[in-house]
Amino acid sequence: MCNFALMFEVFLVAQQGAIGTEVLVWIVGTILLLSCVALFFHQSQIGKELESELAQLEKVQKHNIEYEFVLKAMRLCTWHIDAEARTITYDNDYRGKNDNVVPPPDSPIDNLYDFVALSDRPRFMKSVDDLLAGRTEDFHEVCQILVPHSDKTYWAESYATVAARNDEGLPKTIVGTSMRVDERKMMETALMEARNRAEESDRLKSAFIANMSHEIRTPLNAIIGFTSVLPDVQGDEERRELINLIQENNQKLLTIINDVMNISKIESGKEQLVMSTFELNSTLQSLTDTFVPRVQGDVKLSTTFAKSSLNVTTDLSRLTEVMNHLLANAVKFTMQGSITVGYDEPAGKRLRIWVRDTGKGIAPEHHERIFERFFKVDEYIPGAGLGLSICRTMAYSLGGDVGVESTLGEGSTFWFEIPVKS
Repeated sequence: MCNFALMFEVFLVAQQGAIGTEVLVWIVGTILLLSCVALFFHQSQIGKELESELAQLEKVQKHNIEYEFVLKAMRLCTWHIDAEARTITYDNDYRGKNDNVVPPPDSPIDNLYDFVALSDRPRFMKSVDDLLAGRTEDFHEVCQILVPHSDKTYWAESYATVAARNDEGLPKTIVGTSMRVDERKMMETALMEARNRAEESDRLKSAFIANMSHEIRTPLNAIIGFTSVLPDVQGDEERRELINLIQENNQKLLTIINDVMNISKIESGKEQLVMSTFELNSTLQSLTDTFVPRVQGDVKLSTTFAKSSLNVTTDLSRLTEVMNHLLANAVKFTMQGSITVGYDEPAGKRLRIWVRDTGKGIAPEHHERIFERFFKVDEYIPGAGLGLSICRTMAYSLGGDVGVESTLGEGSTFWFEIPVKS
């Protein structure tokens, strides 16, 4: 603008004849040249500024693309909280599931708590409140999320930090991310179960060695001892008595070994179910009859069946094994009264067989524990504590269960329930 004003003044002076025409031309040309140079440098500066701004814009766009790529790769969702209004807004969600909880923009924080599982809610609420109040700088929680209008849940891990503060130094804006960690929680659960199984296996191994060393040694010592003195016995009566004792301890030793082998085969999965159809009444009667010589004193051993005849389809060998253990248990602990074997009317394709005795009975606190391996209510009664554990293992393998109803001092009813095809 100044150059044009100067040119105008020069022109006026020229018109008045103060200077010559050639001088006027040179002056005007010089002014125009200087103006062009100034304009060139000005345009160049503007061009550089534009290039810088374009480069910066391109850099920001590139960063946004990289940021979005990271969010997608890590399957994150991002959100921010207005700490003063106590509202939350989800900005991006790349978690890749269709059941993610995403509240509407500017939703109250308190509404978000309803989606957190009850077991995790108090801890989650305290962490959020501490962050909003400025008592903590960061937030990190792993909790179970309830999917609305369904019974589904999923695991989420969230991080947050304060992004801006007000004049008083209190949080104004909080930014955070969340991601689903279902697979990790499943892996942690599997690892914990594996560790528990390993610890349980180690405990059972120690218990097995401690119990078996005693249970096997007792009949084995008796067999060795009685066998060593047998050649020196002269009387036939005394010899028969020793032979009976040897046979009795042989049977005890064989029973212990069979129990251990049965547990090993079932748990290894090498012994498959062999289903067959048979008449239940005659099977149970035959099993009961084999225990008649083993009952103590005047104990009465009998059977009572809900049906006059019943054909069932199941694994006969496992059913026989379970009933043998239940009968042996009843005979061992019943000194007087009766032992009765029977079954109830089949209901819903399930059959309950039971052994009822008038023996010592079992205290309520032991009703579940007696099915644990090596657990014995009375340590003075011979036995390895494996029989009832085998019953439960075999019942489970058949898709059934075992249990007991008992009153201390009045007797017990052990039942064995399995699915059958009748």
